[in-house]
Amino acid sequence: MSKQSPQSPCAAAVITGAGSGLGRAMALQFSKAGYRVAVTDSVQARADSVAREIVAAGGEAFAQHLDVCSEAHWDALYQRVLTEWGCVDVLVNNAGVAGGGRLEDTPLEDWQWIMDTNLMGVVRGCHRFLPMMREQARGHIVNVSSFAGLVPVPLLAAYGTAKAGVVALSEQLRVDLDGSGVNVTLLCPAFVKTRLLDDYRAPDLHTRLMAEKLMNRSSVTPDDVALSVIKALDRKRFLVLTHRPTHWALRMRRWFPNRFHGTMVAMARRAKRKFRQ
Repeated sequence: MSKQSPQSPCAAAVITGAGSGLGRAMALQFSKAGYRVAVTDSVQARADSVAREIVAAGGEAFAQHLDVCSEAHWDALYQRVLTEWGCVDVLVNNAGVAGGGRLEDTPLEDWQWIMDTNLMGVVRGCHRFLPMMREQARGHIVNVSSFAGLVPVPLLAAYGTAKAGVVALSEQLRVDLDGSGVNVTLLCPAFVKTRLLDDYRAPDLHTRLMAEKLMNRSSVTPDDVALSVIKALDRKRFLVLTHRPTHWALRMRRWFPNRFHGTMVAMARRAKRKFRQ
């Protein structure tokens, strides 16, 4: 990739969940593109490691412990950004957790955990940094949803619901921010090889095995996704799909909703039979 220089003199990006996987890849790519990066993660050691990588490569970064469910953590991050940079150009709401299962099989505490992290974590980030962007009359918010937020994926009730909320939130922001100088990008990847399954919660083994198989056979890497985000910012693109088959699946759902529903149900039944053998 040819290095893209940020058009703003601020050139600062805040990335959540940047200590591993997709977040790490985006932090490194944003640095290569000329941004200063706030590397945040729920595990301080992971954030420190990525920030050191960036600095060792000649970039500028700082690491910050961030639990996206904590308003106090968001306030502390905001104050540090304000003190060190005084501005922010890009907020990437990437931090997330995963869980599988049907609605009634997923404990309510897991529902709360997934919704609070994957949806309300995004809300908190936007709520904290959007006023700064409005005052600057510039900025870009990148919300990481999932293809499971665009279409119903079997056995992902809580996860899909939270990610669908991120889709709705991003569409709302896109309308509300029109003409403000602040742009919105909605990233909806399918399965990518990351550490998302490290804390995966599921009511049974076969649900987890299904997710692991789909993730392991994916040919799309975190670096591929990170590059697509950099390009989306440059082109002010709203929706970013990272896997070619998802383009056709989304069209099929819109044009032939009943057929698409049947396909997803059949896929779920086949997967259940296979993993229970």
